Amino acid sequence: MIVNVIGAGFAGSEIAYNLGKRGVKVHLYEMRPKKMTEVHKTGYFAEPVCSNSFKSEEITNAEGLLKAEMKMMGSLILEVAERTRVPSGKALAVDRNAFAREVTKIIEGMENVEIVREEVTGFNSDEGIWIVATGPATSEGLISFLRELLGEDFLFFFDAVSPIVTFESIDMSGCFWGDRFGKGNDYINCPLTREEYEELWKALVEAEVIEMEDFDRRFLFERCQPVEEIAKSGKDALRYGPLRPTGLVDPRTGKEPYAVVQLRREDREGKFYSLVGFQTRLKWGEQKKVIQKIPCLRNAEIVRYGVMHRNVYINSPRVLDPFFRLKKHPNVFFAGQITGVEGYMESAASGIYVAYNVYRILKGLSPLRLPEETMMGALFSYIIEKVEGDLKPMYANFGLLPPLSVRVRNKFERRKLLAERAMKAMKEFLEKNPW
Repeated sequence: MIVNVIGAGFAGSEIAYNLGKRGVKVHLYEMRPKKMTEVHKTGYFAEPVCSNSFKSEEITNAEGLLKAEMKMMGSLILEVAERTRVPSGKALAVDRNAFAREVTKIIEGMENVEIVREEVTGFNSDEGIWIVATGPATSEGLISFLRELLGEDFLFFFDAVSPIVTFESIDMSGCFWGDRFGKGNDYINCPLTREEYEELWKALVEAEVIEMEDFDRRFLFERCQPVEEIAKSGKDALRYGPLRPTGLVDPRTGKEPYAVVQLRREDREGKFYSLVGFQTRLKWGEQKKVIQKIPCLRNAEIVRYGVMHRNVYINSPRVLDPFFRLKKHPNVFFAGQITGVEGYMESAASGIYVAYNVYRILKGLSPLRLPEETMMGALFSYIIEKVEGDLKPMYANFGLLPPLSVRVRNKFERRKLLAERAMKAMKEFLEKNPW
């Protein structure tokens, strides 16, 4: 039987790779570059759009634990990320183009995977296996079909991305290198005095934004709040948010600045840097004015302006079973951000989980849930079963895991024990149920 995968993002790429390498025939549908989305720039698979950072690798961090579990299950995304990484402190960040290009090359070279560069606007849900992994930028044509298939069980939230500037246009005489608490030198830090910060804040709250159809602040996802919306919530909101100076000491003064704008490398060569936490829906001319309020960026060359787009996802608890397949059409699965998981790694992890169970079904075996003690198992259980009211996107976090049997007051020690328990549970699960 052929497995049809719609969308070659993080989830779709993991599905095609993990099934294809196990001898399953896969048709992978990707409309780009024939038809582009509002946020993608290339036709490559698994193209990062919001940020080039995949976050922490430490297992005492929820994102790091998620990665460790994904590696145990066999992740293409993490394998390629290791080969295309750029310096980013404790985080795993990649050269966007190099990463996406290599993922594409690997999948295109697979014998069992046929690439179909066409937009899918419908399919027969009773014939073959279909996996919808189109992500937050699902095309309007497919959305119309899915509305008919699912009813009106669609939700949405708004997401935004940060501007990128060239390194050579940054005034390094006013910046300093460093990670928080002296744990590396991967970020460029642009310090702000109180006066400079207040001028920047004023420019943000007064700047004109791009009006968007159906825009509502209630639907802004917490971790992708536009910087201007954060600024509007209070004069000091940015200082306690993306511009917080905590753990960053300016070597010229020996003190923490009043506020700091951090820049993160976007490519291997270090030619481009993004403004950390500066996701925005400001008009492009306004973005330039705001960025030039930052002393180190007064002459910045902006190579990509921040944009905002509507991310689509389904009301998974109402329409999906625990294996991410439609309750009414068990041949149809969903994976990635369209299910309500939030983040690159969460999307890729859901793809691995769906591929694992599709493979079991094709082998005549029953699908299996991952242990809830694992980060993957807890996240997927939350998405499907533990939401009160309407689903809002969820990312990996330790709050999802069942509590320890013993009380541990120290936060780091508690997370360490939770991570160890998760790794043990995943190891035992895979030993008993390999694929």
